[in-house]
Amino acid sequence: MTRKILIVGGGTAGWISAAYLAQMLSADLPGGASITLVESEEIGILGVGEGTFPIIRRTLSRIGLDETDLIREANATFKQGIRFQGWKSNPDAGNDDWFLHPFQVNAQHTDMDLLPYWLLGVAGEVPWAEASTVQGRVVAAMRAPKLITHSNFDGPLNYAYHFDAVKFAAVVRRRAMQLGVKRLVDTIDEVRLDEHGAIASLQSRENGELRADLYIDCSGSRARLIGEALGSEFTSYRDQLFCNRALAIQVPYDRPDTPIPSCTYSSAQNSGWIWDIGLQNRRGIGHVYSSDHCSDDAALAALYRYLGPDADELPYRKLSFEAGFRKTQWHKNCVAIGMSAGFIEPLEATGISFAEVAALILSGLFPWSGDYELAAKQFNAQMTTRYEHVIDFIKMHYCLSQRTDSAFWHDNRASSSMSESLQERLAQWRHRPPSFLDVDASHDIFDETSWQYILYGMGFKTDIGPRAGALRFYEDAQREFDSIRRQSEKAISVMPAHRALVDQVVASGFHPSREARP
Repeated sequence: MTRKILIVGGGTAGWISAAYLAQMLSADLPGGASITLVESEEIGILGVGEGTFPIIRRTLSRIGLDETDLIREANATFKQGIRFQGWKSNPDAGNDDWFLHPFQVNAQHTDMDLLPYWLLGVAGEVPWAEASTVQGRVVAAMRAPKLITHSNFDGPLNYAYHFDAVKFAAVVRRRAMQLGVKRLVDTIDEVRLDEHGAIASLQSRENGELRADLYIDCSGSRARLIGEALGSEFTSYRDQLFCNRALAIQVPYDRPDTPIPSCTYSSAQNSGWIWDIGLQNRRGIGHVYSSDHCSDDAALAALYRYLGPDADELPYRKLSFEAGFRKTQWHKNCVAIGMSAGFIEPLEATGISFAEVAALILSGLFPWSGDYELAAKQFNAQMTTRYEHVIDFIKMHYCLSQRTDSAFWHDNRASSSMSESLQERLAQWRHRPPSFLDVDASHDIFDETSWQYILYGMGFKTDIGPRAGALRFYEDAQREFDSIRRQSEKAISVMPAHRALVDQVVASGFHPSREARP
């Protein structure tokens, strides 16, 4: 029996969900789930530029999207991590205050855990991200993570993308419709509930009454179905994550051959931070800040100082958000995905990742038998755990800072602004580094390596001195660190310039070869 799914709202979350569910639930086959997406022309997409996390490659591969099309049509570039500038110490401290959160796990060829040896100084003064992976030096050299001869979504270095959100949604929409998704351009005027409090139907302006077995709310922060109609409560985490505003601006390149960084730049400010994303023909830049610690005028002035005098006449957009999520994201016959379910903040680009994860879980829990209650219970529990862990991960960036130059940073360091779970993690990591024991592969977006990169990039100290005598492979560890350094040098010589690879893909696409790997 065919089940009907109705998705309300387009944009990135809506079309990613539609395409993924269409592929996984066989929307184009008899007996599969038929999927209709309703999007209104009255609601635009926030086309400020998007960063992503590496799981996006798995999602796009599963829905059958071509990587060349993504780069050509969505103004996409490669992202190998995030470079944090000015997060650790006061601006006048006089040190080179930056670190990288790379996407590569490590570059070693053994099962040896190198982190304890790095903590004991075997690698010298080299940052952990540089000592343990080649990606740091590749990013610093503005190299790409793969070659033109690599296949779709494959490469020797782990990567994600930067792209134009509006163009990306259009690319995924086309693929979703190829997979059998029906699109309606319409406005929902009324949500009608049945006697049990579930959605009975939607009244649309152009197409009349719309009915489905399952309704998916991708209507953004308005949460037209899950919030307004069904009353699922939004839980704010503003007491932990203070940023709630963003000013976004697009800056054209001076020259068409301007080098493109293959990472996001995140530069700390007095009351927040500035993102800087390189697309093919422009930079997407935005100031994320706390309105409790900074006025809009002061935030705009800081953004223009970052950009320099040539940007004074460029238009900007003001965006508002609040860190938090709905702990009931699946209620009755309605599931929230995207900003209707929750939003943390732009740092670490988790917005699209949450939509991907939600679509993945929903495809596995889809109530073919009509048993919504048990599926909803498991879905809500898993999504709540993910959100809570990501909030701790994002908060860790702020609370470990040694900055004392503003109330924003002072307030972020206060233990009262940290969850008990994060405080417990940090207490444990005073004497042992983060490991697989601290993450749940079935729940966490960020694995232990990401926690390590941020923890030690921010200068956190883990004392494993009492354990030092039990470590027996110091010479082997030194050889591994030396090997990674040599691999880094080779990677820089082999990997193409980021701009050069993107231009080549736009011109002629990828040319897969069995001998692509360096």
